Amino acid sequence: MTDEHGPVDDPDPSLIMQVGMGFWPSKTLLTAVELGVFTALGTGAGTAGELADRLDLRSRAVADFLDGLVALRLLERDGSGSAASYRNTTATAAFLDATSPRYIGGFLEMSNARLYGFWGNLTEALRTGRPQNEIKHTGRPMFEELYADPARLEQFMNAMSGISAGNFHALAEKLDLSRYQTVCDVGGATGQLSIILAQHHPHLRCTSFDLPAVEPIARRAIGAAGVADRVATASGDFLVDPLPEADVIVMGMILHDWNLDRKLHLIRAAYRALPPGGALVAVENLIDDDRRENVFGLMMSLNMLIEFGDAFDFTGGDYRGWCEQVGFRSVEVVPLAGPASAAIAYK
Repeated sequence: MTDEHGPVDDPDPSLIMQVGMGFWPSKTLLTAVELGVFTALGTGAGTAGELADRLDLRSRAVADFLDGLVALRLLERDGSGSAASYRNTTATAAFLDATSPRYIGGFLEMSNARLYGFWGNLTEALRTGRPQNEIKHTGRPMFEELYADPARLEQFMNAMSGISAGNFHALAEKLDLSRYQTVCDVGGATGQLSIILAQHHPHLRCTSFDLPAVEPIARRAIGAAGVADRVATASGDFLVDPLPEADVIVMGMILHDWNLDRKLHLIRAAYRALPPGGALVAVENLIDDDRRENVFGLMMSLNMLIEFGDAFDFTGGDYRGWCEQVGFRSVEVVPLAGPASAAIAYK
């Protein structure tokens, strides 16, 4: 093809097809997690027939399914045909074998059970601005549904813990906490961040703050980690009650759950609870300021539409503007693991 300026390459539809049919590989991975493929393999290996027997799969497509995971670089394969042997990659062994301490499959299990279906209504969400989750069927918001069932709540909390662990360890290593004595994790769920900070920084005293229904879950986790002498729990509603006072207040994946008014309410509440020189740390999948690079952050913001309607993810520049409006003197952004960052506002 040519134009008046000379030869022009034909456009390539590959990216369009890859993105447009992206639900194929997505559902393949989610199904593999649901079936327990990676856990069944563990540190060993197995043929398609052996895995089919182990997982009670009766379709002729089991080999296609497993070879698809190989092509997606989620499994390794030795040999070919019916004698081919499948095994985990280094990454799937670390993150998708349920016996691994680094397991993140809980988040994918939740995505498969909840989000995959809800995202089928993205068009409606964009047209109406209304959430597309459980509230459509029950009239009860997502968190109200979760908190009404302690077992389901703990499952959700554990799923969030799996996906957050890498970010929290990176935060504990990168954040200079030597001049601070106390930390409060707002929306602390299982107490995971407080536990990790206490393990990395023996001088710290930490508090995990969340709703009363969550406190027993956090206490069990804190006791099991052996840090109950330095990590406490406190309960309350962070949208209503004053936040516990601390030198550092952390909000891990909290601000993106809310609209702008409530984001500002939480930032103001943190400002009031901090001493001069204190810091508010927001751990989020911060969208890059130019809004071109962090695909995960942008997709997460669409997920907030699906879940809550008026909630959204944001850029480091957005956060800086809100914090300066409230009275914080400076803000810095520290990259963590993958698409996540810590946005730190200093009082």
